[in-house]
Amino acid sequence: MAEVTEVRVPDIGDYSDVPVIEVLVAPGDDISSEDPLIVLESDKATMEVPSPASGHVEHVAVAPGETVSQGDLILTLSGADGGESTGEGDTSAGEVDEESTDEGSEPHADAGPEEPEPEASSSEAADAESGAPPVADAPEPAASAPRGDSEVYAGPGARKLAREKGIELSTVSGSGHKGRILREDIEAAVKAAGAAPAPAEAPSVAGLPAWPSVDFSSFGEVEATPLSRIKRISGPVLARNWVAIPHVTQFDEADITDLEAFRKAVNAEHADSGVKVTMVSLLIKACANALRQFPEFNSSLDGDQLILKRYVNVGFAADTDAGLMVPVVRDADRKGLLEISRDLAELSGAARDGTIKREQMQGGTFTISSLGGIGGTAFTPIVNAPEVAILGVSRSSMAPVWNGETFHPRLMLPLSLSYDHRVIDGADAARFTTYLSWVLADAGRMVL
Repeated sequence: MAEVTEVRVPDIGDYSDVPVIEVLVAPGDDISSEDPLIVLESDKATMEVPSPASGHVEHVAVAPGETVSQGDLILTLSGADGGESTGEGDTSAGEVDEESTDEGSEPHADAGPEEPEPEASSSEAADAESGAPPVADAPEPAASAPRGDSEVYAGPGARKLAREKGIELSTVSGSGHKGRILREDIEAAVKAAGAAPAPAEAPSVAGLPAWPSVDFSSFGEVEATPLSRIKRISGPVLARNWVAIPHVTQFDEADITDLEAFRKAVNAEHADSGVKVTMVSLLIKACANALRQFPEFNSSLDGDQLILKRYVNVGFAADTDAGLMVPVVRDADRKGLLEISRDLAELSGAARDGTIKREQMQGGTFTISSLGGIGGTAFTPIVNAPEVAILGVSRSSMAPVWNGETFHPRLMLPLSLSYDHRVIDGADAARFTTYLSWVLADAGRMVL
């Protein structure tokens, strides 16, 4: 009898009970090393767990809706496929890869019991709603058998698009090989949903009138587009923060004429190093300095206690195709400008390409939201609880500034500081922005 290898959940960080949102293989599948097995979801990121070896899937121990932790059994493999070794007693699934958008990473095996065809590249997976009962192991159906509601053929790219568009795979008819769901099928399902939008469940707020329910199609043509997964997650959090936190916004301007000249000089000096200092990296450094001077801005409210943090982790809002993410530069007060710039570039890149990890978006004590690259003169950012303040930055512009004798053209940067008025008074907010403007006016003050 062929040796059976147990594939278990690898090291997935310092958290447990992570929801399984997709199972990408089924008993009877022949899989290759590095083929994705399951997809886990944690906050704003999803993770595919790859296979550590090739072989024949004997038993799948997890189902969508269940939760797993490091060391839990995923499935058992027997034999080897294509001459690749299944390993000698390997029991871990290797490192967890972040969600892939590469269509070429799909499993290379047919879901049916017949021999794989050369161009087949799909696996049969259970795709039930979260909390659905586990799918019991059963003999593989013939390829021509009707597809059950919980059985779908789709690769990671199509699955990712379905999650972002809010489309349930079990409701989509596949046009690919043996009914495989393609990206085009997901896009068609989105258009179909927009053609006949279903009435949305109206949110309600205690003590306020019910949310208006309107048939917009009665006034003209409409198109319904599901919210992205990140917006569905972050939306309720933003609403909670706006309702629960008494927001006040302090507006100010900083003269960054000399700072911009300093930034250009530093970049010229380090042109060969691959490090580029941006205005956001300078803002992170300046804010870290200000947070040391005003520790209540680096705190969190816990009941009737104020938790003052002795570390400074500055988050920054990153605009990505998937939605807004907030990576965190840790220990910003202890790092030099070039190190902050490296961290900023790495975190921004990971957020954009979807490889950002959960721990890289945790532990922030203060947030910066910069719209300077887009435009605007001011805005009111929402405090990112459990933080107590957030700095909004708009586009800088040249303005005539009176120096006591005459007007001089100066590059002015608009600042918008929103804060939790339960913790911070208006006078303290004005002192904070005044101090921050003073630091930004002279790069040398950042090291004080």
